[in-house]
Amino acid sequence: MPRRTATMLASTLVLITLLCVGVLVPVPYAEMSPGPTVNTLGEAGGEPVLQISGHQTYPTDGHLNMTTVRVTSADYRMNVVEAVYGWLAHDNVVVPKETLYPDGKTEEQSSQENAEEFSQSQESAKVAALNELKIPVTTRVVVATVVKDSPAQGKLHAGDVIKAVDGVAVKEPGDVAKQVTKRKPGDPVEFTIVPAKEAAAAEKAGKEPTATGKVTITTVKSQEGDRAIVGIQAGTDHVFPFTIDIKLADVGGPSAGLMFALGIVDKLTPESLTDGKFIAGTGTIDEKGKVGPIGGIEMKLVGARNAGARYFLTPADNCEAAASDIPDGLTLIKVDTIDDATKSLEKLRKGDTKSLPSCSKS
Repeated sequence: MPRRTATMLASTLVLITLLCVGVLVPVPYAEMSPGPTVNTLGEAGGEPVLQISGHQTYPTDGHLNMTTVRVTSADYRMNVVEAVYGWLAHDNVVVPKETLYPDGKTEEQSSQENAEEFSQSQESAKVAALNELKIPVTTRVVVATVVKDSPAQGKLHAGDVIKAVDGVAVKEPGDVAKQVTKRKPGDPVEFTIVPAKEAAAAEKAGKEPTATGKVTITTVKSQEGDRAIVGIQAGTDHVFPFTIDIKLADVGGPSAGLMFALGIVDKLTPESLTDGKFIAGTGTIDEKGKVGPIGGIEMKLVGARNAGARYFLTPADNCEAAASDIPDGLTLIKVDTIDDATKSLEKLRKGDTKSLPSCSKS
């Protein structure tokens, strides 16, 4: 066999071997890509995303789109070829799988965690929006969780409203532990409560729930020391003056908080926040209206621009990364609070784009 022919044959075999290895050998990576966007002022699945009853609402126009990131599943086995393609693709990002699924977390566990964060973000968005509009929201201390096989199991339940402990009124979650730990392990503690079902019924009827029961629980010693415990985690529940429902399936995580809050403000405000413009954005939000950073900002920018957005509300802590590669035709607006966002939208309505707070590279 001529040397040239042998060399070409050997090279071809090596190439085929490399391709087989590239296709068949999995690598510990996952891919993130732009996901769909949803207008919080519009509909999803045939029903309005934001549903408000018991209070005056106003017509809205334009878009206030929340943005998402699509990720490969936990059990997806990416190969070398796909990883290289992902690294070279402009709109996709390949990251170590442990970044998305740390500590061997399954997809089911990750989905559950995302669902819980999504639910909490909705609650925070409602509070932040009503605070921005100076509409009072009251709070109450509730049983958040009950530890399995603890003294409280079967006596207290998640959602029960805690009015007092040993006759001392509680105003915040920390008050519960403060009163319980005044006891010694083995001592009884009396809880004055409103059962969760009765509290929910009273809230639906627009009434303040009253204390309807007393529950005595014998404390035990904590695993960390001699502290007395009963086996519950106290939390805070909000009582809204009217009903706000957020209807959106197949979305998880906390990053839609800002856009939900702005959508609620828009529906409760006579003047349009958007003035018909297509605005998208992202960011977590806490009850005080503080906007926090999120992951996958680059892909969310691409997804927003592909959907037609012209302006993008960007968390201050994401600004540097976002400014490194801005899609053509998209203007980034830096926001640190919900108040920043509403003031920037007001500037847009007035055509004052030059004074908008922008994102820039460091």
